[in-house]
Amino acid sequence: MNSAVAPQTGEKPPLKVVLCSPRGFCAGVVRAIDSVERALSMYGPPVYVRHEIVHNRYVVESLKAKGAIFVEELDEIPDTDAPVILSAHGVPRAVPMEARQRNFFTLDATCPLVTKVHREAQIHNKRGHEVVLIGHAGHPEVVGTMGQLPDGAVKLVQTVADVDAFEPKDPNKLAYVTQTTLSLDEVREMVEHLQKRFPAIVGPHKEDICYATTNRQVAVKKVAPNVDAMIVVGATNSSNSQRLREVAEREGCRYSVLMQRATEIDWDKFEGISSLGITAGASAPEVLVEEIIDAFAARYTINVETVQAVEEDMFFPLPRVLRPSEAAE
Repeated sequence: MNSAVAPQTGEKPPLKVVLCSPRGFCAGVVRAIDSVERALSMYGPPVYVRHEIVHNRYVVESLKAKGAIFVEELDEIPDTDAPVILSAHGVPRAVPMEARQRNFFTLDATCPLVTKVHREAQIHNKRGHEVVLIGHAGHPEVVGTMGQLPDGAVKLVQTVADVDAFEPKDPNKLAYVTQTTLSLDEVREMVEHLQKRFPAIVGPHKEDICYATTNRQVAVKKVAPNVDAMIVVGATNSSNSQRLREVAEREGCRYSVLMQRATEIDWDKFEGISSLGITAGASAPEVLVEEIIDAFAARYTINVETVQAVEEDMFFPLPRVLRPSEAAE
């Protein structure tokens, strides 16, 4: 018997669905996806994309259907005049250098807030500071940031224990930057620990955690303590999505889960709930949120409300060559 259906009457039980706002696409993701779609429109397929343009399978498959070809490394791309787009997460300096050597028509869709971190790391390095990067090993953004500087110039720390174990070359010549998609609370703890151990350490002028990561976490903090379960729509390899699930858990939500599609819903886990929070990572399209709401509406009589944390109006322009005004000249 379906646990979400009342057994005696067959009527669907009530469910309050609380949508977090803001959720879903951020300005950097919109810019990256629009870059691929605009390049396909202007130049026709194929358009090559190094790495997933954003961490969402639905988005990637949609772009593949339109003619985008995704590769992990540039050596998978044949000699071509077709556009080659670098993903929103940023890349090591060696990648655009390789693209220039092969005379690729390269378009950089790196999020401007990631580019900001790259520039900070470069400036600190030029000033003679050893750079500490707070982030997750192997994440494309971390690989890209570390790849801005010579080998050994950046020390990656992932935990407070890493900070404790870190022995700098000169504790008076240290600076730190962070991955843009981390948990605010996690980063705050690690920064405080760094500052306690190394009082002279220099930080960014403005914190590196991006506005979208911050805003989505603030919204989850408002909703999570007041619902029985929380769904974060997003991919498992999406750092900001994983952090949203962790934030919901830390804020006391009994059950928080990350999923990409409605087909992943384990209905047994939602048995007996009367309220459900839903948010989406910065690379998850709203259509997937709607798909999950529809799945619950088939089993429950839902009442949807939205809790808004902040207004978002951030916009990043496309790479210059893709802007309509440039194309018309």
